[in-house]
Amino acid sequence: MYKHLLLTGLLLLTTLSVARGQSAADADAARYMVTLRDSEIYSPVGDRIIPVGRLNRGLLLNVQPADNGYFIFRFGNASGFIASDSLAAATPPLPAARDVALLHKKSPDYLLTLHPVMVYDRPERTAAPVASLAENLRYPILARETDAAGWRWLVINLGGRLAYVRADRVELDNGIPILTYHHILKNEENHRFRHTSTTTSVQAFDAQMAYLRQAGYLTISLYQLEGYLRGNENLPARAVALTFDDGLKSVYRYAYPILKKNGQRATAFIISSRIKRHPQPWNPNGLQFMSLAELRTIQSVFDIQSHTHFLHRLSADKRPILFRRSQHNILFDFERSRRALTQFTPRVRYLSYPFGGFNRQAIEAAHRAGYHMAVTTVRGKVRRGDNPYTLKRLYVLRTDSVQTMARLIANQPQDVPPVDTPVPIRLPPLMQALIPLD
Repeated sequence: MYKHLLLTGLLLLTTLSVARGQSAADADAARYMVTLRDSEIYSPVGDRIIPVGRLNRGLLLNVQPADNGYFIFRFGNASGFIASDSLAAATPPLPAARDVALLHKKSPDYLLTLHPVMVYDRPERTAAPVASLAENLRYPILARETDAAGWRWLVINLGGRLAYVRADRVELDNGIPILTYHHILKNEENHRFRHTSTTTSVQAFDAQMAYLRQAGYLTISLYQLEGYLRGNENLPARAVALTFDDGLKSVYRYAYPILKKNGQRATAFIISSRIKRHPQPWNPNGLQFMSLAELRTIQSVFDIQSHTHFLHRLSADKRPILFRRSQHNILFDFERSRRALTQFTPRVRYLSYPFGGFNRQAIEAAHRAGYHMAVTTVRGKVRRGDNPYTLKRLYVLRTDSVQTMARLIANQPQDVPPVDTPVPIRLPPLMQALIPLD
């Protein structure tokens, strides 16, 4: 049954990827229709096609026909689905020039739904709801308004029309966290790296990942993060990216099985010159790097990306050697690392600067070398509108509790309950039966 649903979801995502790139013929097929009854709607959010809300009877939408008895419409950064038998033809409205401009606005601001939220057709206290949004959504905001009674409203695009959400019913998005890890060891074997901030215990990491799963966080790929930053992919309110720098063998030995057990994903930034032809013997008192075979094994969980080729070194003054290299030299190294890593994936698009060191030359070289994004060691979360070549990350120290990590990645740290409080697992179901497999 699960495989059936997964395949259904994957087929739908393929359909949606085509729908996002609208042609002139698609535009001609667009039409206004009205909902005949209260109807459930669906959209791709992260990895899944999920129910994302309901449209009330009598709501006017701009839609396009899709396969298998569904229409598609604008929902957040992507498309939504509604059953065709829920709609009837309607006369197109004459939108005001302001409305047209707002509907095409690209905004860096998002709202987060922490519970189901009502949507209204006008920003007035007496307005009746026309739709609802499900919990755990991240939705773009077009504008903000205040009505005569002093109520604050957020303006959104729902199906090619303006709609309104009360600001006090949602949270404003403070950004997506990217967590950074390097080395992982068992407490009992960690003798040399016990006071190294970049070394995490297996026990702590296991507890952190268990919390993410229990609290309903989706561990996203950097491909998904890029889609979100470009404004063409929906992500849930509870989203986090996991990154591991350097390519150490402890990632294969400890992080990989934990993430695989939880159904989580991560990105491994690899120093391509340090990939070993054959696996190295394990020694917790030293640092070993992953082999070709080990890297291929972890690809079921990890995306392989670049941490440069020969630039992961410090100069005599203990600063990143990158600062002493010309742009030509940096570009050559960045390109060489991309080529070396294409044996694992043709989509080497992301870079982690060595020791977090970057300057204008490195940013320009990353762009010219074909990378789409680069991450730093500057602390903070990622928001739409950020420079894609200077993305911030967060660090969980070896001594940090799960509660500390929970507050670090939360949108509002003060809202995080104690971690020993039972949290319902929120794993949204795949949408069923949109595409018959017979």
